Amino acid sequence: MTAVRSRKSKSAKNAANAALTIILPVALGVLIVALWQGGVLQKLFGTDDYVLPEPTRIFSIFQDNSSAVWANIKITTSVAMLGLLFGSLLGYAAAVLGALKPGIGAGALAVVGAFASVPLVALAPVMNNLTRDVSRVAETRSFVAKILVVMLIAAADMGLNAYRGLTELPPYAVDLMKTYAASSKTVFLKLRLPNSVPYIFTALKVSVPASIMTAIVSEYFAEFNGGVGRQIRENILLAQYSTAWVYIMAACGIGVGTYVILMIVRSIIARKFHM
Repeated sequence: MTAVRSRKSKSAKNAANAALTIILPVALGVLIVALWQGGVLQKLFGTDDYVLPEPTRIFSIFQDNSSAVWANIKITTSVAMLGLLFGSLLGYAAAVLGALKPGIGAGALAVVGAFASVPLVALAPVMNNLTRDVSRVAETRSFVAKILVVMLIAAADMGLNAYRGLTELPPYAVDLMKTYAASSKTVFLKLRLPNSVPYIFTALKVSVPASIMTAIVSEYFAEFNGGVGRQIRENILLAQYSTAWVYIMAACGIGVGTYVILMIVRSIIARKFHM
């Protein structure tokens, strides 16, 4: 009877904690919006409604320019997701090479990891120059260059984390595989790969928002005038701060939306792999 009550109490506590993880951020967001709309934030930061317009003003501009905003959101999201996909595959391949062929893979991981320390403001213009012969169409050249920038950043996060998952194996599991004389292929598929799944999602927790930010920053230096980042830059240069805030909020929405999707996918896969 005591054990049943203890389980019920623990279950109720977990449910309350889960609810708080949603309620508290939402409440904080509502509070910030209320202070923003009421002009408190403007007074706090010593600015005016022109530089920091009210949320209702931003929403009004979004409604008036929704087609253009969605078109730019599509560009930025496409760049970020394609770069994330290719970068994650590249990083995981380097991690597999490092785990199976340490002599060769160590160099591959070092090269992939080195890109994480390269400033985006230096990497983006370099990629623009490298891709100038990819196509005669400026939009295509720009699209490829931005994807490459995101890919390199995502590859570094995935490679370093996946390598840990592929190599930091439970000792008893390795000994058991040796006892059964398991082949390298079997060890990889039955032990290394499942063990790396949690590390993959650890990498994605970092690389998903990083890919969005990288895509936005790379658009500042892109040849083609498209994407959320480029619109933020252009509108700030033209002192159109209200429109710039529309795209800033769009960038926030992309980041939050993709992260929520990642967490949903992780929760589904976690049940399968007992993460």
